[in-house]
Amino acid sequence: MSIYDFTVKAQDGSDVSLADYKGKVLLIVNTATGCGFTPQYQELQEIYNEFKDSGFEILDFPCNQFGEQAPGSDEEIYNFCTGRFGITFPQFSKIDVKGDNAIPLYKWIEENTKFEGFEGPMGMILNPVVKKTDKDFKNNSKIKWNFTKILVDREGNVVARFEPMVSLKKVKEKIKAIL
Repeated sequence: MSIYDFTVKAQDGSDVSLADYKGKVLLIVNTATGCGFTPQYQELQEIYNEFKDSGFEILDFPCNQFGEQAPGSDEEIYNFCTGRFGITFPQFSKIDVKGDNAIPLYKWIEENTKFEGFEGPMGMILNPVVKKTDKDFKNNSKIKWNFTKILVDREGNVVARFEPMVSLKKVKEKIKAIL
């Protein structure tokens, strides 16, 4: 199974085959509009602007599973992101990234990545929050919070997983290296 075997729902509800992205470097991100990490949308858009003409795409999957921080409809989330942050990268329909209702793409991501640990002061804040719902969170590959980023190379291989507090400068360097 590869990333190209999955079909996801676009923000407008239509089906999108990830095979449409063959040959591109992908950054898959589960997002939320009311999260402390929401300002990352601005940096993500800057990275997208810099690399989109080099075969790079950001795939944005809103998710309301972490602190109920993406409560709006798909249209409300899209309008917020385009209006406030000017995002132009593809945004998909709101999904679950963990648990029984996780979309198949994210079940596959869990099977093909590992939790890299939380860094810095935000990590000290998130560790006890995540532990309340996942006692063994440090030892499993479940997505832990909003703005976890999965980097996929042009052949569809997962290259890296970045937890939410990893600097986008570090993410950008890794993107640049595989482009």
